[in-house]
Amino acid sequence: VQLQASGGGLVQPGGSLRLSCVVSGRIVSFYDMGWYRQAPGKQRELVAAVTRGGNLNYADSVKGQFTISRDNAKNTVYLQMNSLKPEDTAVYYCHLYLGGVWGQGTQVTVSS
Repeated sequence: VQLQASGGGLVQPGGSLRLSCVVSGRIVSFYDMGWYRQAPGKQRELVAAVTRGGNLNYADSVKGQFTISRDNAKNTVYLQMNSLKPEDTAVYYCHLYLGGVWGQGTQVTVSS
């Protein structure tokens, strides 16, 4: 099983990014998936999750700002991030809950 995350980068405050997590070796629609982030000096935290049934969960800090989605045809999970703030700066990881599989992380930096 491999999770390949991409889409991070440097963006100004108020900007948007879309992260992608391509899953190999598992059919993404069969599993609960999540996006986590880890800022320097902080613990990794849940940002958003999608269950195999399609239920969505968000951290309070990103509700209304981030959207998690899944494209079954592309076996990919996305995280659309809007109105980005400096405090959203972190390495973002995708996660497949069954088996505890992590992607390699993609850096998001929000700065002017």
